[in-house]
Order: sequence, then C-alpha cells, then structure tokens
Amino acid sequence: MTPPPVCVLYTQDPDLSRRVKAFLRVTAEVRHVTNADRLDAVLHQAGPALLIMDLRAKDCRSLIEQIQQESPDFLIIALGTPRSEPLRDAEQFGIYAAEDLQLDRRRFQALVARAFDYLKTLQENRDLRETSALLPVVQSPRRAESAAEQYGAPATPWRRFSRVLHRFENFDALLANIVEGVADAAGVSRVGVFSRVRQDERYRLRAGLRCLPETYEEEFSERDALVRWFELHAHLISRTNLTQTPDQKQRLVMRRALDTFGAEVIVPLYARGRIMGWLFFGQRITGQSFDYRDLEGLMTLAEHVSTVLENALLYEEVALQKTLAETLLKAIPPGIVAIDDEAIVRWFNPTAERILGLTSAQVLNKPVEAVGSRLAGLLRETLESKTILPPQQWTDNNTRRALSVETRLLVDQRAPLGAVAVINDLTVEEGLREKQALVDRATFWTDLAASMSHEIRNPLVAIKTFAQLLPERFDDADFRKEFSEIVVREIDRLDKIITQINSFAHPPELVFKPIDVRAPMKRALEIARSRFGVNGGVVETSLPNDLPPVLGDETALAEAFAHLVANAAEALSDKGKPRITLSAKRVREAGQENGVLVTVRDNGRGIAPELREKIFSPFCTTKPRGMGLGLPIVKRTIFDHHGRVDIDSTPHGTLVSVMLPATSAES
Repeated sequence: MTPPPVCVLYTQDPDLSRRVKAFLRVTAEVRHVTNADRLDAVLHQAGPALLIMDLRAKDCRSLIEQIQQESPDFLIIALGTPRSEPLRDAEQFGIYAAEDLQLDRRRFQALVARAFDYLKTLQENRDLRETSALLPVVQSPRRAESAAEQYGAPATPWRRFSRVLHRFENFDALLANIVEGVADAAGVSRVGVFSRVRQDERYRLRAGLRCLPETYEEEFSERDALVRWFELHAHLISRTNLTQTPDQKQRLVMRRALDTFGAEVIVPLYARGRIMGWLFFGQRITGQSFDYRDLEGLMTLAEHVSTVLENALLYEEVALQKTLAETLLKAIPPGIVAIDDEAIVRWFNPTAERILGLTSAQVLNKPVEAVGSRLAGLLRETLESKTILPPQQWTDNNTRRALSVETRLLVDQRAPLGAVAVINDLTVEEGLREKQALVDRATFWTDLAASMSHEIRNPLVAIKTFAQLLPERFDDADFRKEFSEIVVREIDRLDKIITQINSFAHPPELVFKPIDVRAPMKRALEIARSRFGVNGGVVETSLPNDLPPVLGDETALAEAFAHLVANAAEALSDKGKPRITLSAKRVREAGQENGVLVTVRDNGRGIAPELREKIFSPFCTTKPRGMGLGLPIVKRTIFDHHGRVDIDSTPHGTLVSVMLPATSAES
C-alpha cells in the first residue's frame, strides 16, 4: 500500500515530458510543471521529492538556486546539452546530478532509483526525529477538549450546515453548496470534495474553495494507496496527529495526501460500506490548529455530507433513468399512449400526435376518450381484462391511416397502474403491399398464361393431328378407335388443368372444428394412392395416440398432406430403396400444449438449390407435365390454419415440417 515516489518535472518540452513519463511509468508518479510560477506550489504539494529540471526551460537557473536555499530536502537532476555552459553551471550548484538531455533509459532509471533510495533514507530519519520529539507531549482527548473550551470554540458549529443541503438543482450545484457550507461551518480557508459519480469512475476534485490549481488535475483509482488506506482504517487523517501513526508507510501515504491537497485534515466519505470520496480542510481562518473536539465535529460533518451525497447520487441516477425513459418514449417510431388506472391519459408521445392527428394539449390529463373511441375502448378493455388482448388493426377515421395497435396492462407488484397502447402506422406498408400485390398479380397472370399455353398446346396438337388425318383414314377401324381414346384422354387432361386452376383461384370455404390430426393424415394417404399413384408400400407412418386436437378443416388438411406425400413420391422416382415417413408429434412449451408437428420425410435426391427460394411460388415445378400448384396450395391451407410450413432439403432427402397450433376440445 506504499504510494509510488513523486518526481516533479519542470520543462516546456512535451517530447521530453513524454520520454520521462515513459521511463518512470512503473517506478514513480511524475508531475509535469510547465509554468515557473506554479513550481513552488507543486513542490510544497509533493513534499521532499525528486526534481528534474530542463535547463532550457524559463528561469531554470534562478529556480535551482532558490530551491536549494529554501528547500534543501529536494534532490535536483538537471538535464541539458552536453558540454554546454548551463550544464556546467548546474554542476557547480551542488545538485544531485547533471545529465544529457538525450536520456539513456537504463542509465536514467538507475540514477532515479538511487535518488529515491536517498530520499527514502532522509524521510526515515526525519520521521524518527519527529516521533521522538513529539510523542511525550501528546494530549489526551479530555485535555484537548478543555483546550477547545478555553479558546471559546462553539460546542456544535456544524448544525447550521445542514440547512444548506436541503435544496439543490443538480449534483454539481449541491457540491458547490457543500464546500461553501463546510467552509462556513468549520471556519477554514480551504475546502475540497473528492468523489466519483459512477462506480467505474475515478475519484476527482468535484468542487473546491481556494484549492490549489494542481489539485484539480489529481485523479485516484480504487487501487490507489490513499483509497485503500481509507478502506482499511476508516478514520480521518490529521496533520497534528500524523506522528501518532507508528507505521512509516502509512505516515508516508497520509503526509503525501495532505501535501497534495494543501490540507490539514482529510475526512473519508462512506456510502453503503464503500468509499464515496473524501473532504479535505485547509487551515482554520483563526490560525489555530484542529484539536480533538474539532476533529470529532469534522467526522460528524462528514457523516452528514455522506448521507446527502448518497441521496443526491440516487436522485441523479433516478433522474437520469427518467430522462432516458422519456427521451426513449419520445424518440421511438411507434406511437405511445399511456393511461392511469382511472383511464386518464398520462403520456402521449410526438409519434402518437402525428399518427392520430391530435396534440398533447388536447388529450393529456383528460379521459381516454379524447384519443378516439376505438382506441379508448381497447384501452378500457385492457384495464378490465386479466388476459393479454391480441393486436388489432383498423383505419383511423380522422387521419385515414392504417393502424396496428397492441395494448398491455401496466402492473407494479400485481397492483394495476394503468395501460399502454403501442400504435404502429401501417399506411406506408399497406401502400407498398398493394403495389407488390399488383406486381404479383401481373406476374401470376404472366406465369399462368405461359404455363397454360404450354400445358394446353400439347393436347390440342394431338387432337388437331388426329382430326386432320381423320378424313383420310376414316374407314380404318383401328385408327378410329385410337383417335377416340386419344381425344378423350387429352380432353380429360385439359379438364384437369382447368379444374386445378379453378381450385387454386377459388378455394372452398373452410369449416373449422376441433379434429384429431391423424384423420386427415390417413385420408391423405388414400388420396395420394388413388389420385397420384403413390405406392403405399414405401410410406411409413408414426401417429401416436396422445396428440392434442387442432382447430381445422379435415378435407383441406387432407388435400395439403396428400400433395406433400405426392411430391415426396415424385422425388423417389429413380431411387433404389425409396422410403417416405409420415409422422406427427405433440409440441410442448413452458409445460403447455403448444401444437402438433406433422412431418413428411423422404430419402430422395432433394430440391435443387436454384429452386429452394421459389418452391412455394405458383407454376414452379420440376415435372415435365404439371402446373406446379401443389406446394402453393399447401402453404395457403396451412396459413389459413394459422400454422407454419418449413422445408429442409439436402442431396440425401427432404423434410417438410408443418406446425399446427393446438386447441381445446371444447372450442
């Protein structure tokens, strides 16, 4: 816990300052002085220390002479140009050393280390002399108190100080009031407050009265010797009691701190068992030293200051959080409308003003109906409801904007505080969606025309060819028979194409009811066998008995599952050992039935990478004959059932997963 030795550097050369600090970074605390007028004050702050003088600096020669006469305990190392007159003169002054400005790292570090050892010996001798001279005349606490009474010191001069702490606008203003109040109450000429605002900050002089300018540059970390000393000992530091500390290292820490601040007393400030900072006091304006009773009063004063600072920091933290919250609510894109438990509007952010076409003055502190009947009804319903209401969408009658509104109940420890509505303006999205719908519709009809022209042309070509040959070969019975079969088959093909398009364009109305998902899955297998020619022997099923019911249309789901099985069978057309697995399982989340997961897995060749992004688009197919409407029908059906379809395909097979939400049997 020994503080590093102090080295004072006097130079106006920033490069020299940088090099000295780099060389002594580990071994010393370097205090750089550029102004000759401030050198004397810094030396008094540092106490006996090592002084490095740049002979090129202003008034350097006269300063060396003055320091040697007034402060012989300082060791001086002069830096100059080799064989120059200033360097030769400095050597004649009897200083500790004279060195070349072009510092050699190892030589310079060794020289400084020897100087510090010499200073340490001087300090130890000084401490021994002070201890032996002052220990026999140490006053007892009672005698010190009597002396205080003899000089007529007031019994409790600190009480009037508390009045200045009740009002403050911010933390800096509070600290300014503290130092003024402390100076008045303690009758001292100098007061300073070191503290930190946040846990990860360093201790700095936050406010001071008649403090030395260099004190404002001082910073302390949690690992600094002074901070650790306060944590270990938890009592004040007084110059009059310095010699009563037997440990030499502790005396060095205490004296260094007193000299650095130009103080007579330093009192720690605590909050929640941790060092918040400290107060330091200069000499009393009467010139009298601090006695025992004074020190007790300073400790009492510090306790008041600690309490006030802690409350102020908490207040500032709360104020900061409030400011951040208000700024956030004003800046976020959605509109925010908040009401209290009496349905009075308490918050209405600028975005809500723009979306709803109202001003804050029109709605704040008024019943919620001021924001509009539809929104007011939803917020009142939220206040009365014990469950989370689903989001709602509508077009505002005032602004004609498309809105999406989601509400939540505001609760603090189960006590309702009010409700909040989050409003999103969907007008732009709706416009973009309509434009995209027009583009998609145009693309749909283009793809439909191209697909139909291809699918219809083939049967028409066959019919036309046989119709042209019919007059020539009418008497050929075999030709007439073949002609009849081909025409009927191609017309059936045309009818099938028209039926597919009609089914896709005009889906039947769905009838929802709670069903066992195994029923449409079994029916899908029958449809796949009869309609698509799927070999039932390659299909394996896994349908457990504990599946929760789903709300759905059995016919529509059976058609969707049949398309998935048919697509899987199509992918196995050239597979040696084809296998399709149709399975279902229950899905649980947070201990509740969440849904049913239906999967169709095959071991086919997978989906080509270039088609994976388009497989749900109409008319996307790999079949030489077909419209490619199977998967789009599947996706639309599952979407209508509030489910989700996912496809994972590799060269070793494809897995189609259908997630359907569970429902209660009574729904």
